[in-house]
Amino acid sequence: MPDRKPTSHSEQPQGADISDTPTSAKSSVASKPHALGRNKRGYIMYGLLSVGIAFFIATVLLGFRLQQVVSDKFTGQLWQLPSVVYARELVLQPGAKVRYEEVLNELKQLKYQQVDRPSRSGEYTSSRLKLEFVRRPFIFKEGKEDERHVVVEFDYTSVKRISEWVERGGKKELKQLGIIRIEPKMLGMLESQTTEQRIYLPKDQMPSALIDALITTEDRDFYQHDGVSIVAIGRAFVANIKAGRTVQGGSTLTQQLAKNLFLSSERSLWRKIKEAYMALIIDHNYEKDQILDAYLNQVYLAQSGKQAIHGFALGARFYFGRPLSELRVDQQALLVGLVKGPSYYNPWRYPERATARRDLVLRMMHDSQMIDNASYKKAIQRPLDVQEKGQLSRRQPAYFDQLRRELTEQVGDKFESGKGLRLFTTLDPLSQEKAEEAVRTTMPKLAKKAGANIENAIVIADRLTGEVRAMVGGSKPGYAGFNRAIDAKRQIGSVVKPAIYLAALSQPERFSLATSLEDKPLKLTGERGEIWSPRNYDRQYRGAVPLYLALAKSYNIPTVNLGMAVGLEGVIDTMAKLGVDRQEIPPLPSMLLGAFTLTPFEVTQMYQTIASGGRKAPLKALSAVVTNDGEVLFQQLPLSSQVVSEQSAWLTMYGLQKTVTEGTARYLNGQLPSSRLAGKTGTSDKGRDSWYVGIDGREVVTVWIGKDDNSNSKLTGSSGALRLYTDYILRRDPEPLVLQRPSEIATFDYQRNQNGTYSQRCLGQEHLPAWDPNGLLKVTCVKKVQRFFQNLFDW
Repeated sequence: MPDRKPTSHSEQPQGADISDTPTSAKSSVASKPHALGRNKRGYIMYGLLSVGIAFFIATVLLGFRLQQVVSDKFTGQLWQLPSVVYARELVLQPGAKVRYEEVLNELKQLKYQQVDRPSRSGEYTSSRLKLEFVRRPFIFKEGKEDERHVVVEFDYTSVKRISEWVERGGKKELKQLGIIRIEPKMLGMLESQTTEQRIYLPKDQMPSALIDALITTEDRDFYQHDGVSIVAIGRAFVANIKAGRTVQGGSTLTQQLAKNLFLSSERSLWRKIKEAYMALIIDHNYEKDQILDAYLNQVYLAQSGKQAIHGFALGARFYFGRPLSELRVDQQALLVGLVKGPSYYNPWRYPERATARRDLVLRMMHDSQMIDNASYKKAIQRPLDVQEKGQLSRRQPAYFDQLRRELTEQVGDKFESGKGLRLFTTLDPLSQEKAEEAVRTTMPKLAKKAGANIENAIVIADRLTGEVRAMVGGSKPGYAGFNRAIDAKRQIGSVVKPAIYLAALSQPERFSLATSLEDKPLKLTGERGEIWSPRNYDRQYRGAVPLYLALAKSYNIPTVNLGMAVGLEGVIDTMAKLGVDRQEIPPLPSMLLGAFTLTPFEVTQMYQTIASGGRKAPLKALSAVVTNDGEVLFQQLPLSSQVVSEQSAWLTMYGLQKTVTEGTARYLNGQLPSSRLAGKTGTSDKGRDSWYVGIDGREVVTVWIGKDDNSNSKLTGSSGALRLYTDYILRRDPEPLVLQRPSEIATFDYQRNQNGTYSQRCLGQEHLPAWDPNGLLKVTCVKKVQRFFQNLFDW
């Protein structure tokens, strides 16, 4: 069988292959799990590495972004700082017409504390006609002045002597002083474009006890950690587990600062991560004292309406009404305690909580040996001693309106909101307070007759300097709204009359206080044939009256006759000199009875010029604008110029004093008979406006009362505005109006005739001053005396 194929050989490999297949398959199946395991671990490792790299990149990118945010904030101005507004400063010097009661009231306004022996800033003691106090340090517009321990002695009307306690040779003695300034009251702030309010105070000017208490209470490892404290987090975790609730936080001061500066208050893990990251960045880039300085001025301590109170400096003002440096240790402890939760520990709503929190801070201070045992026991026994309600100052919206206008007009682009500028004003806190009290007391009484919608405005200016001392823009002084003091143009009625009489008395050769004025029915025909028939308020006619009495009694007909005799242009010229815009005055006879409109502010300017002896001093509320660095951006000193004769102004004031003693303002004389006050009532047509302008030795006060819809107020100047002024001046305690008689004015005797006219007599029953520049009146009288004796001897 040679042709037979050796299939065994040819099949053997196949057989071998077939027989080997199970073995190979088993080997492959056995090794596959190992390969898959290695691949799975590789994938996981690759995934973890990718996630790690992504996380690292994201962390770095987040770090860069947060670093930029932190750097931008800390490199520039950290906060938008509002402009702080101050009242006028009270200057004392021997001979100044400032009384003991005024200075005592000033110290009380400034929250000085009465003690037996003053030794610290902000303390005083008083005795009869003598005050001893430690004047606070203050940065005036001219620069910083340290605290001064002074003694001021008074007589009944002025400052008698000023002395200062100084140390010489190890002993204290009194040294005579020529002048001392008392720091001005902080009135409030012109808000910047932010809801946060603060007064920046550097860390090194804050009490060390407060700073130590803050660190002990909130972050005892502040100077050891790097922005985030693992120890604090662990300690808080254990405390919260034991209590079964959140009783302690683990955030450092740096974390709190990061949250308050850059983040919201939402409770989320992402916010906590960013907070911690930013805290690390802040701690790495800035010194601990820089961080602490920022925290002390950033910490949130209260809410006042829409404004959030930040920082311990402003917090001290809000809760205690005093500078931070003057707070006792227990008061400082309360502020530190409030950091944990100003709303929860609100001392007015929850005094028990606030007391417990304060005492806890005091105990921690005691345990840390910051205060001794005696001080601790004394501190926890004290009441909270917060002021009546949380406030930075009384609101003066009307005054601040005027201030903003002057800033725009006088300072312009130099005034930058948010830069923490310091604005010095002319406001007198006592005048403002008493004006507001008078409004709150008197207006409800007048509303019973006039109606509930009756409104008012008050403008008070210094008689000599024109500095605006107070302003009220409506029947609710503390509320912002339409400012009637500077925006309400109303018919001024008889308030215009002193300008007419002044214009006449400026012509002594034609007019004097004794000049007879006709008081008879009068008809005036206009250019178009229209007839105007003015009448006296009481509808009566007296035939003739002397000029001074026509002013005092506010008779209309004699006033119109006088104005026409002077000439409309002459009257308008005089009013323009007094400070009234000529464009506001219509050249019509009706303007002689005030048939045109002015604001209370404009009326005050007119009367200030008359009351100062004819020297016009433009009314102003802004005194100076100073930067935080002490640069004076703007300052204006009191300036005045003689615009009408001193003699005619003095004679007009004489007539206005007669208004109080025997004219339309007699009611005031019954309340204050010895103050020699001057004033003028005014009532516009149909009783729409009630006016009174009052003048004492200190101030010119314009009061307007009426309705915004221009309807009848049912009040005259005497029954309305005069009553409000009387309430104010009784509270303010007027300075007697003593007018120095100018040259060329002398007193002459007059005989009152049956028809009401006055004739000069050498020995008349009436005595009136007159401006006699050429000596004609005096010569006439002397000639008559000489003729009398000559006739006697000839006989």
